[in-house]
Amino acid sequence: MALILQLETASTNCSVSLAREGELLACKEHNSASFSHSEQLHLFIEEVLKEAGVSLGQLSAIAVSKGPGSYTGLRIGVSAAKGLCYVLDIPLISTPTLKGMALQREITSGVIIPMLDARRMEVYAAVFDADHSEIVPTKAVIIDASSFLEFAEKGKVHLLGSGADKCKEVLTHPNFSFDDSCIPSSKTMSEESYRKYQEGLFEDVAYFEPFYLKDFILQQKKK
Repeated sequence: MALILQLETASTNCSVSLAREGELLACKEHNSASFSHSEQLHLFIEEVLKEAGVSLGQLSAIAVSKGPGSYTGLRIGVSAAKGLCYVLDIPLISTPTLKGMALQREITSGVIIPMLDARRMEVYAAVFDADHSEIVPTKAVIIDASSFLEFAEKGKVHLLGSGADKCKEVLTHPNFSFDDSCIPSSKTMSEESYRKYQEGLFEDVAYFEPFYLKDFILQQKKK
């Protein structure tokens, strides 16, 4: 019986869930622009385990959303996941952040494009079909009038996430729809984390790093 603790900290949403063989048992999350993940994450882990009646020693693996996303958020989540794996001597699993977002939308045709806001007119995006299979891998995209137009000319394009808002005035084809309320959540990690557990697709706990996509740039305050 595979019990997998799942951590999602790639965005403003601090999210923790527990799944048994791909089925969600409990979840605790809070979305806040203050990014209080360092304060909330371990508390949420305790609350989720308590709600499910599960102890740390019963866990089979830890799954963490690997990015892209907030540099600080990803570091907090991955560091917590690694620490638990070391202490409990259990495997580490990573799941793609954008696929987890895509799984929140069910469609019958067209494509789903989850996107996270980067700086200026840039987003982190990937493209998924109606079966949630990735057809364009995660990459950084600078949005202009031609972005994703090849998909809009063929059918409906569902833009999800914090990056969708900046696209509204630029992507004007009628087949584009925008939902900036979609956020990464550990609730949609269960299927992928269980699949990887069954197939033994584990990360090296010592050397695994988040998928930042871009180098971290320290912003200094102007004098």
